[in-house]
Amino acid sequence: MTPGQVRFPAEWEPQSAVLLAWPHAGTDWADRLGEIEDSYVELVAAIARFQPAIVCIADADVEAYARARLASARIDMDRVHFVEVEYDDTWLRDTGPVTLSEGALSEDGGFRLLDFRFTGWGGKFGAERDDRLVAQLHASGIFGSNVVQSIDFALEGGAIETDGSGTLLSTLHCLQERHPTLSEAELEARLGEWLGQDRFLWLRHGYLEGDDTDAHIDTLARFAAPDAIVYQACDDPADGHFAELQAMAQELAAMRTRDGAPYRLFALPWPSPVLDGERRLPASYANFLILNDAVLVPAYDDPADPAAAAVLAEAFPGREIVPVPARALVWQNGSIHCLTMQMPEGSVDL
Repeated sequence: MTPGQVRFPAEWEPQSAVLLAWPHAGTDWADRLGEIEDSYVELVAAIARFQPAIVCIADADVEAYARARLASARIDMDRVHFVEVEYDDTWLRDTGPVTLSEGALSEDGGFRLLDFRFTGWGGKFGAERDDRLVAQLHASGIFGSNVVQSIDFALEGGAIETDGSGTLLSTLHCLQERHPTLSEAELEARLGEWLGQDRFLWLRHGYLEGDDTDAHIDTLARFAAPDAIVYQACDDPADGHFAELQAMAQELAAMRTRDGAPYRLFALPWPSPVLDGERRLPASYANFLILNDAVLVPAYDDPADPAAAAVLAEAFPGREIVPVPARALVWQNGSIHCLTMQMPEGSVDL
């Protein structure tokens, strides 16, 4: 990276909090709200064991209810902070801020929170309130004196992975679906300038049936260290994902680190299909969340759950691996990483 640039921190770097939004009857969770709330209690409880959780709530009634549910689970409520904002849904990975460190640019350091356009994953869903979420959070004061930069460009946090040292990993299909008139070089120029990245690793293969994000990277492949990538594998030749995920694995094997070495690769096991009626849901173990001293791994009530936890234990030595029930969550086509956004240490005012 060029000296003096902003820096996009890796997810494994120190965090102040994790941002998420409580489901309520006005969101798409309405039809299964009780079941989803149970999953949220488990998720917030797991986060609060290690660091604060900032929970967006729609109004005072939702806050009172969420507070009671969480307190009844004996969660340390000193680690749960509520902020009232409007939102259409609860996918904070895609509607929350992308946070850059400006430490290299000023004596005191600081952060720049990027507010990209959120278009409901390319206009698939209404998203007017979600598109205003970062501005509302800024107005609430939780970002302190840090700068929020609005960027008129559709980009979701789940579409990008960084190693914290200037390398971006993404799927070309997703970015070109959002911006069909831009070439690969033009995408790299824009993302490089905004995100402080100078290396781009593009996957051209990889998808999950039921995914409505156009192949977000955080369901497929994730950095575990500057020289390590964890990815969702498929070892069942009879499964429709087999050829595509095998091709993705070959792409990952051909990628090189900044120093020219192959990446250390960690293949996650393939869960049995999760179905909602006849609809297959995009269950992926790659949708894990990294915390300060832990990694939260989606658990799908599947025999492969322990094996997935074991892979992550190898990829993240020294961190506790904590399973979080996620089978109910994939009903709306996402999992625990999709629901959350980590905030780097010092970027929020609690």
